Amino acid sequence: MWNIQNGVWKMEGTMSQSKYDDAADLHINAAHAHTAAAAAHHRGDHEAAEELSSRAQDYSMAASEKTLEIAKQIPVLMRA
Repeated sequence: MWNIQNGVWKMEGTMSQSKYDDAADLHINAAHAHTAAAAAHHRGDHEAAEELSSRAQDYSMAASEKTLEIAKQIPVLMRA
């Protein structure tokens, strides 16, 4: 069963991944949800497309927040 913890969807009972893996997973999940939403829209299932688009937006926002959180931890001199 999937659960959301700290903005990250993860399988219950699994070990935590690194913060980088968490951010990457969120970006990948967002991309998959966007693709699924586009496919649903293409086949005329607009209700499913709307739900999937909403899920994609949630993943995208969580990925963005996680990425910014990681970026803030990198010293300014290393950000170039």
